[in-house]
Amino acid sequence: MGGRREEILDAALDIADERGLGALSMRALADRVGVTPMALYRHVKDKAALLDGMVGRLLSALLPSDTVEEQAWDERLNALAHACRKVTQRHPWAAHLLFSRPAVTPDAVRAVDIIYLALIEAGVPDPEVPRLERLISTFVIGFATSEASGRFAPGALDPRSRRGQLPDSELPGHTRLGPWLDLPVDLTAEFEADLSDIRRLVEGAARGRGEVGTAGGGSTTEAVDHSAPHG
Repeated sequence: MGGRREEILDAALDIADERGLGALSMRALADRVGVTPMALYRHVKDKAALLDGMVGRLLSALLPSDTVEEQAWDERLNALAHACRKVTQRHPWAAHLLFSRPAVTPDAVRAVDIIYLALIEAGVPDPEVPRLERLISTFVIGFATSEASGRFAPGALDPRSRRGQLPDSELPGHTRLGPWLDLPVDLTAEFEADLSDIRRLVEGAARGRGEVGTAGGGSTTEAVDHSAPHG
């Protein structure tokens, strides 16, 4: 059954690649694999399960090889981030799906576990690991989503024309940054710089072991019960 399920998920990916995610339905998928819609339910119980399975299928491409697993924690995080960006470049429609579905399939859970282990090996206190995982995954998927959806594109107006819609007095930040805003954007270089910032953030969290962040943004030194399970 596992091989048939993978065949169904691959067919669903093909439909989304060819016609967009909106064109994917259980009937269209059944037609693609040559079965009745009811026969699909032996492998995916409903549309939500199909979408979750597609997320898992996409994230399976992010899972490292044995060689990558021997790399340092920051190299593994970088490899995962680059793989995620590559997936969304290959499947632009997938960015929204990755950003809107929880990681519930085995492959999706494994991808999250890679980040957990990298953060643990970096020395981040256990209670802080889930929060930093959410921060990292949100950044990576958010960047990939923005790039794939065209949010980072120049649009109909160049930066100077956009600023020209309002007087300089109403846009003091834009006015000051004008020389830099007018430069072409190298998204690959920006992505690398952002990953470097994340590495420094993780290193800072590791250096602050034992300091638990407070709601006000400060920190207090507290005893942490590491015997409690973390979800």
